[in-house]
Amino acid sequence: MSTVRVLVVDDYEPIRRFICSTLGKKPEWQVIGEAPDGLEAVRRAQELQPDLIVLDLGLPGQNGIEAARQIRNLSPRSKILFVSQESSADIVQEALGSGALGYVVKAHAASELLVAMETVLEGRQFVSGGVSGHILAGGSDSPVLAPGRQDITRSHQVEFYSDDATFVVGFSHFIETALIAGSAVIVVATESNREGLLQRLRERGVDIVAAIERGSYIALDVADTLSTFMENDVPDPVRFFGVVDDLIAAAARTTAGDPSRVAICGECASILWAQGKADAAIQVEQLCNQLAKRYKMGILCGFSLSDFYREEDKQIFQTICSEC
Repeated sequence: MSTVRVLVVDDYEPIRRFICSTLGKKPEWQVIGEAPDGLEAVRRAQELQPDLIVLDLGLPGQNGIEAARQIRNLSPRSKILFVSQESSADIVQEALGSGALGYVVKAHAASELLVAMETVLEGRQFVSGGVSGHILAGGSDSPVLAPGRQDITRSHQVEFYSDDATFVVGFSHFIETALIAGSAVIVVATESNREGLLQRLRERGVDIVAAIERGSYIALDVADTLSTFMENDVPDPVRFFGVVDDLIAAAARTTAGDPSRVAICGECASILWAQGKADAAIQVEQLCNQLAKRYKMGILCGFSLSDFYREEDKQIFQTICSEC
């Protein structure tokens, strides 16, 4: 089994930690270097000649697109995969035009990164499901497209976000996809994130007011929701399923009574983790696993990467990933 040598470039240390942790799932992938800005990325690429470069777009000193163009000349055998919070099709097309083979929207990195890296290493183009708009293939072969708005994955997934803006991008895509597919959606989030989601959904042309009126979009406050099933700082399974089953039943009434056409997204576990309740956060993820299997439904849980900054968080981080 040959070793794949990888250079990771991002100015945000928790993102680099997340990417490196994801790479650790494949023993043949070896992180040989990291860089926090575009100029350093170019220098390290020339020095190390890596097989794969995972590259952010919005870098200090020199942006990712300019860095990619230079890297293509200095390290022509290196394959480049962009991982960025930008989701505009125009920006993605420009990034791919710089010589990169793949593009992953950060809000979708937890579910797409491994597939994207494998695809790019095979010399094929990969385009994230979080991209807004149509992407043209960069070569003779069609790009590998991540699941888009026609496909709601009926499973439990987790996404890691660097800030509230990234959270809104990833979760609004999940919500929009579900509503277009005729599913109902239950959202459990902070007030600011709920407002951000409403604004972005309106901007994208989703008739969210109509969805609210017919009961197919149910938005709940995360703190209030946690209070309904937490007991002594841990989730009580009986109370959890009692609360969630009632919510699903209410939402399912707008989908001809089909609970499998109800999607749930939220940040309950993330809030618990931020409060220092790591065991409770993992238990919530485990309960969500059971819920996804019971109803064969799609569940998306969000975690802020800013909460995973200590070395001792690494094991918890990997445990959370393994639960989804």
